[in-house]
Amino acid sequence: MDGSDGTAENDPLHAELRRYEGTPAATGGIGKDPVNAPMIRHWCEALGHPVPPDGTAPATMLQVWTMGGLSGHEGRTPGYDDLLGRLDEAGYAAVVATDCEQEYVAPLRPGQRVTFDAVVESVSPRKSTKLGAGYFVTTRTEVRADGVLAGTHRFRILKYAPARAASARDPAPAPARTKSATRPRPVVNRDNAAYWQAIREDRRLLIQRCTACGTLRLPWLPGCNACGSPDWDTVPASGTGTVFSYVVMHHPPFPAFDPPYAVALVELAEGVRLLGNVIGVPYDKVRIGAPVLLDFLDADDDLTVPAFRAVDTEPADTGPADTEPSSTVTTPEAEAPA
Repeated sequence: MDGSDGTAENDPLHAELRRYEGTPAATGGIGKDPVNAPMIRHWCEALGHPVPPDGTAPATMLQVWTMGGLSGHEGRTPGYDDLLGRLDEAGYAAVVATDCEQEYVAPLRPGQRVTFDAVVESVSPRKSTKLGAGYFVTTRTEVRADGVLAGTHRFRILKYAPARAASARDPAPAPARTKSATRPRPVVNRDNAAYWQAIREDRRLLIQRCTACGTLRLPWLPGCNACGSPDWDTVPASGTGTVFSYVVMHHPPFPAFDPPYAVALVELAEGVRLLGNVIGVPYDKVRIGAPVLLDFLDADDDLTVPAFRAVDTEPADTGPADTEPSSTVTTPEAEAPA
């Protein structure tokens, strides 16, 4: 963060945004499930954390019990969305989570019912950051177990207008979403901006190559995950690959997408893997090991993304498609042999 850009006198937008401070973001929210041992165990296994011997939830699981999932929470109020919408209208349409703070008051035990209330705690003055100028928005959530305060969770995001980069190595991030651009924007930063620039401007897929050990990597990273070297160059992808795994998406519906559709994890000829939509073949005809060719999908005026076109559009039918689940996941281990 480079510092504040001004005071309320020369930043009338901040004066407007401060009126949202104290606005409820959620009122009378209820956790989807009581505190329970299976969730505690799964969380501990995923994080490599030992399961507490007394059966209580690790303190840092505080936010887990308040998450609403895809369906959200009934207690959500429009105040927070109105605040973010006002920032979108003012041109601060990009968002990045910056940090969170948690205060623990009492342990959570299996069987307890979690409730919570959230409020917009503060909106900072306009700040200049390396990502771009914007405003830090902090919400505060008070979490209760059976009506007794168990902890407080503060979550802070930066709503910003992306800054233009100064060199070819660090090109400008993709433009912020417009009202007509309904597809979610990828996260573009100085570590991967050249990747998206090559896709958008040249319709090329560039793979990072470590110049110290030669390891290829995709997606792009600031350093080599094999030897740790920060030095790299790029090689263009040949464009051929095979389906390593795939998922057929039936839900949720979204304005930019038309389910059902297939998304594949494709292993490129170079040995790296990349996610992308499979086009040129019905979603229920995608198969593990099917050959595909790299293509590019113009999602809207500002966004081009990699996609994969099936080489054989009439693969052998191995049975009727299952259309009942909300999504169908297929892995190499689960794929039946031909």
